[in-house]
Amino acid sequence: MSKIKEKLKEERPYEKCMRLGTESLTNAELLAVIIRSGTNERNSVELAESILIRHGNSGGILGINHVSIQELMKFKGIGMVKAIQIKCIAELSRRIHREQYNIKPELCSPENIANYYMEDLRHLETEHLYLVMLNTKHRLLGNIELSKGTVNSSIFSPREALKEALRMDAVYMVLMHNHPSGDPAPSREDMATTRRMCEAGNIIGIPLIDHIIIGDNRYISLKRMGVFHSS
Repeated sequence: MSKIKEKLKEERPYEKCMRLGTESLTNAELLAVIIRSGTNERNSVELAESILIRHGNSGGILGINHVSIQELMKFKGIGMVKAIQIKCIAELSRRIHREQYNIKPELCSPENIANYYMEDLRHLETEHLYLVMLNTKHRLLGNIELSKGTVNSSIFSPREALKEALRMDAVYMVLMHNHPSGDPAPSREDMATTRRMCEAGNIIGIPLIDHIIIGDNRYISLKRMGVFHSS
């Protein structure tokens, strides 16, 4: 199997990047630049390709978010340093995405809210339910995790959420949770939880203005679906 140094110059990731820019590189070539060197059996691009298909349906470049440092080190040619570098690149990408929205932190629409939290939530492998608290200008005051695991209206109590909203002087509330399946379609429990929180918010004077469900690069607004109406 050819080594990367045996390839034609124009096929090497470094030379290709210099000639055509980073946007010209494939996902495997971008990862190969981080990996730098391969093994006797396969070059760095081939090694990168094997990593990118590691997680089947969650594969491709998004698979890096799901593979651990220990799992990366199982690949021949990937030691601890390279594994850490790969995971740090994934985390850096997530933070860059978040900072883009910190420039304009007003969360005044379902699109803004979903985009702000998308990279944090869509890669999680269990459901997490959050309360997002906003001020009168829809600026983010903070968020807290209300539950982890399947969202269940029978065990969900709005009390702690409302206590935190009052402590933060929130004017509006948004529920936010993820569906690890990637499909953001709401369940009956999702809708029941939303209605309970809406009723509690209306009583205390801090309206629930939406419940956003995050899927894989998709989201659903339960307010737009007409599941509830805040006062």
